[in-house]
Amino acid sequence: MPFLTEPEPVRDVNLPIMPGISRIVANNPGPMTYFGTNTYLIETAAGTVVLDPGPENHPEHIEAIMRETGGNISHILISHTHHDHVGGLAELQDKCGAPSVGFKISGLDTFDADIKLSDGDSVAGLAAIHTPGHALDHLCFGVPAKNGDRVLFSADHVMSWSTSIVSPPGGDMKAYFDSLDLLLKREDDVFLPGHGPALRDPRALVKDLLIHRQLREQAIARKLQDGPASTYTIMDTLYSQVDPRLRRAAERNVLAHLMKMEIEGKVVLDGDLWRTA
Repeated sequence: MPFLTEPEPVRDVNLPIMPGISRIVANNPGPMTYFGTNTYLIETAAGTVVLDPGPENHPEHIEAIMRETGGNISHILISHTHHDHVGGLAELQDKCGAPSVGFKISGLDTFDADIKLSDGDSVAGLAAIHTPGHALDHLCFGVPAKNGDRVLFSADHVMSWSTSIVSPPGGDMKAYFDSLDLLLKREDDVFLPGHGPALRDPRALVKDLLIHRQLREQAIARKLQDGPASTYTIMDTLYSQVDPRLRRAAERNVLAHLMKMEIEGKVVLDGDLWRTA
């Protein structure tokens, strides 16, 4: 797949993307987060909106958000409740007092949005698109065209640098397939993801991601034709070349595929092993 790379960005400074939109990259690099979480600053008629305040225990990141906004924040949007996106919320709210905004059903016991959104709702001119799969409460946000570009904040549902992990129970592979199909029906020009650089011509990558997952599912089905197998055995066969740091995530993806296939009547779980139905 044509994934993108970028030079390592300077952390905790304001990096303009296009008029009215910039990002601050948190200093939480890793195999699942690339160079770090993107916190977006979005200028709207309601004021400056912050999308994803980043991980917990990074006071320098919160200080950068406050410095670059002057503390004049109208809303704090949460794309989903994984810690690297929502962890810094409490500290940012303590400093600026802005309301939090998230999906109406939270995937985290400790997060309850001040403003709860359903699919299709809008806040500060941004339209919420519920895209479960990577997380049950995952939201993308569409904004009015910027310089003629239709922009979608795609968070971790579609990233420019890597595929996304789908880890049950919060992750759901069937929902992930459906959410990719949903984005294919849209006509966005630019995706701004939760990690990594902006993605132009995003529909091409969305198609590739969907095909990749379909091929992975077919490979799992072929493996099970050899006999019952555990998720670890399937992962070890299909992801033998993967970075060792990502093998656990790969096994979670395999489990998500199997659970989707089980719902569709293609496989069954027999004790600790999966087999064809």
